[in-house]
Amino acid sequence: MKITVISVGKLKEKYLKDAIAEYGKRLGKYCKLELLEVADEKLTDNAGSAMEEAVRAREGERILKIMRDDAYIITLEIDGIQLSSEKLAERIENLGVQGKSHIIFIIGGSIGLGEEVRRRSDFALSFSKMTFPHQLMRVILLEQIYRSFRIINGEPYHK
Repeated sequence: MKITVISVGKLKEKYLKDAIAEYGKRLGKYCKLELLEVADEKLTDNAGSAMEEAVRAREGERILKIMRDDAYIITLEIDGIQLSSEKLAERIENLGVQGKSHIIFIIGGSIGLGEEVRRRSDFALSFSKMTFPHQLMRVILLEQIYRSFRIINGEPYHK
């Protein structure tokens, strides 16, 4: 199975890069992992809703350009469906059984995803009603994908 994570913005913090590299190494046993970044748009603090929507749309265009039509798309959205680790593992396993060999997870920028990307999504996943830094979400997502593969393979993993 191939797992692609598309993220808005460039990762700068070394500790986050190190964590992502560690989970990337661990995931190599279970899947082919691809990490892609698209440029984020700068937004002023006093930007209105029209400006925010324009930023989401421009970031969304960049995401849509690199999405594969044959992939199953999971967007990370605060208003998406919350799953337990076991249910996420079950969903990933079921996609594989259904012949979906490529899953793309999409993490939007600091103000979320554009409407076009959300419309293209096959499943909107929420990790929490809380807001997390979108850079940190990469680590959290990769940890949960790794945990999912451990669950799928019946391997122990701390709870």
